[in-house]
Amino acid sequence: MCLVSKLLKSPHMKDIEKEFRPTSWAVDNKVAIYVATAIICLAGVFMYNTLPKENFPEVVFPQIYVASIFPGASPEDVENLVTKHIEKQVKSIAGIKKVTSNSVQGFSNVIIEFQTDVEVKEAKREVQEAVDKAKIDLPPVPSGLLQEPQVIDIDISAVPIMFVNLSGDYDLQTLKKYADQMQDRIETLPEIRRVDIVGALDREIQINVDMFKLALAGVALDDITNSINYENKIVSAGELSVWNETFIECER
Repeated sequence: MCLVSKLLKSPHMKDIEKEFRPTSWAVDNKVAIYVATAIICLAGVFMYNTLPKENFPEVVFPQIYVASIFPGASPEDVENLVTKHIEKQVKSIAGIKKVTSNSVQGFSNVIIEFQTDVEVKEAKREVQEAVDKAKIDLPPVPSGLLQEPQVIDIDISAVPIMFVNLSGDYDLQTLKKYADQMQDRIETLPEIRRVDIVGALDREIQINVDMFKLALAGVALDDITNSINYENKIVSAGELSVWNETFIECER
């Protein structure tokens, strides 16, 4: 008994009981641990540099909006005559997570949220078909609704990434000319898909007719319209073949 107790109390037996073999192996093989650490760090740097990255990644929102304009209608009429009929049809679509709606004065907005695994284009097509079925119960256009219900999806790529303001001590036509030149140069960049000019005036020609003089001359408005249409057409004039002859003069 005394021998057993002495063996248990010895420091050598305590070290064996508390030893953690992976740690002991790492301490005994320091060079291998340093090499493995270096390899892991280099592999991490390599993967970070080769990992594809985007400045403006495409983000898809699985939501479809159905907007309807009902001028002069109260929120209650919009809810009963427009919103409920659209909700009834879209709720039968598979893959819908939630349907919410807002009915305000003269406007109805139905928001259909789909599951994340649903294709947005396919979901928009199905919502459009459901809205077409609901048109039978909706107020007519344009005596009721201002236009057909609009089915809209969220496209992040269509959101402008930059606004460029152009101003100067020039007339509007000159500014429009410079804006067109800037638009052409920016669109040549490979990263840019489209550039829109907002706020510039488009050239317009107005023809103001004096109805009293028109009646005295015995001319109708259709005559003026037809004359303008016939005199302002781009028509091909045909082809003209020209033969070039070369003469060689020889001297003696």
